[in-house]
Amino acid sequence: MAKNPIPAIHPVLIPMERIERAILSIRGEKVMLDSDLAELYGVSLKRLNEQVRRNRDRFPADFLIELTPEEKAEVAANCAHLFRLKYSPSLPFAFTEHGAIMAANVLKSAQAVAASVMVVRAFVRIRRVLASHAELARKLEELEKRYDAQFRQIFSAIRALMEEDVEARGRIGF
Repeated sequence: MAKNPIPAIHPVLIPMERIERAILSIRGEKVMLDSDLAELYGVSLKRLNEQVRRNRDRFPADFLIELTPEEKAEVAANCAHLFRLKYSPSLPFAFTEHGAIMAANVLKSAQAVAASVMVVRAFVRIRRVLASHAELARKLEELEKRYDAQFRQIFSAIRALMEEDVEARGRIGF
């Protein structure tokens, strides 16, 4: 009996932060790469991609993106957990929120369905954070219009803090 190369991950034990870190922005879309999704769904990458190709009609362009060689190189360079990607001869798939749900449906495993719920919750949470960030920027702009020039420095400092790239900061600890 063949052993599954991917250890089973119980969806309840998957930290939400782990899922959120796997969500990337590619072509203006929030997506998860096939390798991350396969790991979360407890299947091999080969099996996930095989099922996607067999059910290609279930994955329209707004559900699934095949990365270009340039996008693949950029992702491999910028995401430490995807270091093996640069040595892969194939181009990875990137799944939108709807594509991640469809992938769980075509895999038909209990773990994939349970993990897809967590994946969708992570997408929703990121969408809320981005919406709240946009709302905060709008409110700041309104305040800036109301108050005179003496507060401009304060507002520009707040804007600088809002635009700071969180990922650009170095990781502290081990």
